[in-house]
Amino acid sequence: MESLQIGDLHIKLPIIQGGMGVAISLSGLASAVANEGGVGVISAVAIGMTEPGYEKNFREANKSALRREIRKAKSLTDGVLGVNIMLAVTDYEDMLRISLEEKIDIVFIGAGLFLRKPSSIPDSLLENSKTKFVPKVSSAKAAKLIFQYWANKYNYVPDAVVVEGPLAGGHLGFKKDDLENQKFSLPNLISETVSEMVPFEQRFGIKIPVIAAGGIYNGKDMYKIMQFGAKAVKIGTRFVTTYECDASMEYKESYLKCRKEDITIIDSPVGLPGRVVLNDFVKKIQNGYAKPVKCPWKCLKTCNFKEVKYCIAEALFNSARGNMSEGFSFAGSNAYKATKIQTVKETINDLIFEYKSNMYKMAI
Repeated sequence: MESLQIGDLHIKLPIIQGGMGVAISLSGLASAVANEGGVGVISAVAIGMTEPGYEKNFREANKSALRREIRKAKSLTDGVLGVNIMLAVTDYEDMLRISLEEKIDIVFIGAGLFLRKPSSIPDSLLENSKTKFVPKVSSAKAAKLIFQYWANKYNYVPDAVVVEGPLAGGHLGFKKDDLENQKFSLPNLISETVSEMVPFEQRFGIKIPVIAAGGIYNGKDMYKIMQFGAKAVKIGTRFVTTYECDASMEYKESYLKCRKEDITIIDSPVGLPGRVVLNDFVKKIQNGYAKPVKCPWKCLKTCNFKEVKYCIAEALFNSARGNMSEGFSFAGSNAYKATKIQTVKETINDLIFEYKSNMYKMAI
């Protein structure tokens, strides 16, 4: 298993832990993964809900909570750390500024096309930063569009790209009807994106790693997708069932108890399909249940909180804290394979063993 190089940043293992919100991957999980040689990732989405009294000033709560979690993670590891930020959140620029000020190693930018420098962030902060910029996309076309824009506008390009396929957990960047379409299978998406990166690598004389995400659960999955050109994998679901994951035990147990048929797609109130573990709350919303929304802060730019049937940030935070009767767990398509809670160290050792075992089998 080769290490991962993103610009001048050396990462021992080509394993990036998925940034999972709300409050699923914070400093606890991120630092544990970083300590084992992977990239530990803090999710910035609605992170302020972990602050007491966040309703009074949600924006400031988000800022203080993200800064706190980055600093806490750094106090626990000397490894590589990232922050996952959604372009779709209202305070995206706040979250990016704090990540740069705190000298995070990598920012992963998803939920939109990462086409411009944030106007409120000084050029000096961007230019003097060693933070790597990695957009997350769901198609080679989107990757090409982002890289072409950056190349023409700024004469440089992002440092790597994550391609997330339709088998991921949480909100998905695909139409519901396309989730089973083999045209959008992760191997196809990776192959296409690798090809699209070649001209940019040649123009700028750099290597642009393509990172695969969505439905990768074990070392066999890792090995297979790397044969299509991926240089690393981004894994979320597998790390939920670890002791260090910041989610409640009830959240983790929802994975252990679920069957394959319990992993289902819902229509999220933010207008995207979402993959979740079926529970009573999910059944209620599928049957038209509505809970009045008292919105202290329009956290998503596109959310029409006056019309949505429930607040998805609240539902996700409820489940992260163990209140599954008022929430649900996002999960990748392979969450049903979880059988036990173990440490991050054990999980990564298993991934390495599974990867090498499959590599040896293919070599025979």
